[in-house]
Amino acid sequence: MDLALPAYIDQACSEILKADIQTVEQLGGGDISQARLLHTSKGKFFIKINTAPEAGEMFETEAKGLQLLANSNTIRTPHILAYRQSSGQSFLLLEYIETGYRKEGFWQEFGTSLAALHKNTAPQFGLDHCNFIGSLPQSNSFHDNWAEFYTNERLQPQMELAISSNKMSNSDAHLIEKLYMKLPSICPNELPSLTHGDLWSGNFMMSIDGHPVLIDPAVSYAHREMDLAMSRLFGGFNRAFYNSYEEASPLEPGFEKRLPIYQLYYLLVHVNLFGGGYVRSVQQILKEFA
Repeated sequence: MDLALPAYIDQACSEILKADIQTVEQLGGGDISQARLLHTSKGKFFIKINTAPEAGEMFETEAKGLQLLANSNTIRTPHILAYRQSSGQSFLLLEYIETGYRKEGFWQEFGTSLAALHKNTAPQFGLDHCNFIGSLPQSNSFHDNWAEFYTNERLQPQMELAISSNKMSNSDAHLIEKLYMKLPSICPNELPSLTHGDLWSGNFMMSIDGHPVLIDPAVSYAHREMDLAMSRLFGGFNRAFYNSYEEASPLEPGFEKRLPIYQLYYLLVHVNLFGGGYVRSVQQILKEFA
């Protein structure tokens, strides 16, 4: 069934694209925003639409994140055409990348490309602006070392949010306080790496010619092992991906043991978004390490 865009968005997109919008098609996967495919006189384009008060900022920071990834010249991302907000309606207009099938060597290319992305570094952990992970704010204030950044900008805000909503308890907060003190001895001392920030199977795709494409980032200059840990949280990627990554950029020994430490942040995010069984997963990690 053909859909109609809100009048403001229809007019704005027509002006941006300098094209007539012929039909609008609903796409799946839009858990936070509405996803639409625009069929126009100049071809197809992808648009996200959201009416939440924070949506304009969400789309602006998503566009900035995609541009940072694109500037690394390591992995393809959709071209950004525009993001706008007016009268409570926000949208992000992007290149439409047609999905294809994984070509032979896809996972090897993906792993090697991610390693190349992570070689983009910065003087400090953080970013020059805050952004979002899913629909939750993500603070990126700069820190000179990883343990401080991970504590103050990642774990602490999520735990405080979980406690304020009664999803986690004060005893959980006490355990994570102990963990903060142990982080410097657990995580290897490495330079900050440009990371995607939310690297799971729903946030990459295959282009029509079978190459990897990154979407929906939550970027920052963080510890590179964060991306690898997130990729393992829901079943993991093909083994060839990890083998190729380590061939290009070997990890410090002991990654398997510290993997849950990095996953803790993403699990806390899921606690705050969804609750449920993620609470127990967080508690298990806290008991093991704290």
